[in-house]
Amino acid sequence: MGARVVRAALAGVTALAMAGLAGCGAGTGSSPGGSTSASGVTGTVTVFAAASLTESFTRIGRDFEAAHPGVTVRFNFAGSSALATQINQGAPADVFASAAPKNMQSVTDAGNADGSPATFARNQLVIAVPKGNPKRIDALADLARPGLKVARCAEQVPCGAAASRALAAARVTLTPVTLEQDVKGALSKVKLGEVDAALVYRTDTRAAPADVDGVEFPESAAAINDYPIVVLRNAANRAAARAFVGYVRSDPGTSVLTAAGFQAP
Repeated sequence: MGARVVRAALAGVTALAMAGLAGCGAGTGSSPGGSTSASGVTGTVTVFAAASLTESFTRIGRDFEAAHPGVTVRFNFAGSSALATQINQGAPADVFASAAPKNMQSVTDAGNADGSPATFARNQLVIAVPKGNPKRIDALADLARPGLKVARCAEQVPCGAAASRALAAARVTLTPVTLEQDVKGALSKVKLGEVDAALVYRTDTRAAPADVDGVEFPESAAAINDYPIVVLRNAANRAAARAFVGYVRSDPGTSVLTAAGFQAP
């Protein structure tokens, strides 16, 4: 069974959605199909993960399910700040993977982490442009050209905070036409032709090679994000949650992440 993806509403999880996720959660008993993992890990594990992890974690989820028959992985992908808020408001989840330590810190400060988060990957910004780079954008300073339409993430989102650090390092003042609540939103504006460029992660442009190109710029080195992961205190399936976190940090998990353009921690 492929890993199942649940997209988060940015306004938060409604009571109905929370109840649905709770119903999907399972303890360490038999899976719905009655099969049992050879490792003793069974049931459903619900993972709240940063939007930039969508492709990599979907693949890792499938691999994890194959390694643990009887386990189902359900994902909730959104901006890390939105996910942290949902967790702190009681949304049912077993694992949280954030695109920045700041958002993870809000979860640990609220007492909702089971143990200390571990950094499992790092990510770096690029400029996403339409295929072929029609506006000939070659540097971060080019984004300030008159008439150029640029998208970036909102400041509270990890990709937005990273963009601010990179722009400050380059001494570039940028007036975006839109501030998105997660990096996939910023990328979609380029893919749809609504903007000329967007500041996104390297991994996002690699995930959409048919639609966009990624322009590297040196100031991105001043804005590399660490990605932490942790089992949550109220995890309904603690055994599967711990096994999933272990798999993400294992050689097979790391191979998927580095192939997607993430850097090792």
